[in-house]
Amino acid sequence: MKPGSLLALAVLVPALYCAAQETATIAGPGATSDVPKTSQSPAQTAAAKVDDNYVIGPGDVLTVAVWKEQALSGNLLVRPDGMISMSLIGDIQASGQTPIQLADQISTRLKKFIQDPNVTVVVSQIHSKVIYMLGEVAKKGPIEMTPGMTLLQAISIAGGPTDYANKKKIYILRRDDGKQVKVPVHYKKALNGDSACNLELKPDDTIVVP
Repeated sequence: MKPGSLLALAVLVPALYCAAQETATIAGPGATSDVPKTSQSPAQTAAAKVDDNYVIGPGDVLTVAVWKEQALSGNLLVRPDGMISMSLIGDIQASGQTPIQLADQISTRLKKFIQDPNVTVVVSQIHSKVIYMLGEVAKKGPIEMTPGMTLLQAISIAGGPTDYANKKKIYILRRDDGKQVKVPVHYKKALNGDSACNLELKPDDTIVVP
């Protein structure tokens, strides 16, 4: 082989090897090259964070999957009365249940029609949990709460404090054992990275920015 051909191969082979490595890294283990990689939607992100103790509420969207029963599987909206409707079993109470508890109830009801039904329930969208923003923020009113939402995240979603806000006197109004309590906020410390001051919010919290 001519020296010029050997030089071309020496340049081409490493380039092809690097390109193959890059493709494998993007696709990931077990992935096929014809499946495009897409970013998760906020709903999918929320679903990934919901733990087994999450309590379903009205407005949430559930993905119910019954193994080998495609006609019984799909996305279901929890109605204002807290119920969902499924073929064969009709209405079933979803509000107030965890996903595992609801899956067990659906499975029990389906045993009349299906042998050993295997049911899973995933919260794909959360709409039943909200917090409220009041005072000197760009956007006042309710904000849909995602699992683990913090003080800074909520204020950011609300557009941040206005120029007239008194950031030293921000506080949270929270229901605790049936009583409303005032939780002081150290906003500047939270901004400076103090995680203890970046409080994790609870459903129905009201953040007041004077």
